[in-house]
Amino acid sequence: MHLTTDSSLTTSQLIDIVGLRTSGIFPAGKEPSIRTLRQWTKLRRIPHHKVGHFVYFDATEVAIHIRTKLKVPARG
Repeated sequence: MHLTTDSSLTTSQLIDIVGLRTSGIFPAGKEPSIRTLRQWTKLRRIPHHKVGHFVYFDATEVAIHIRTKLKVPARG
């Protein structure tokens, strides 16, 4: 059996919660805690993928979601 890969498809790499925290999508020194990321996952605020009982994240998918959906309005 031969598997062919299509170069037009983008490949996403799934990472765990520690990898998400240190992936560089959050500002240096202001990464959310693991507890916060778990809460966001539970409340479905960030996209995640469950494989069995493990939870994985696609860093690019989370980054796009945060930049478009989780905007905090400015005070003023």
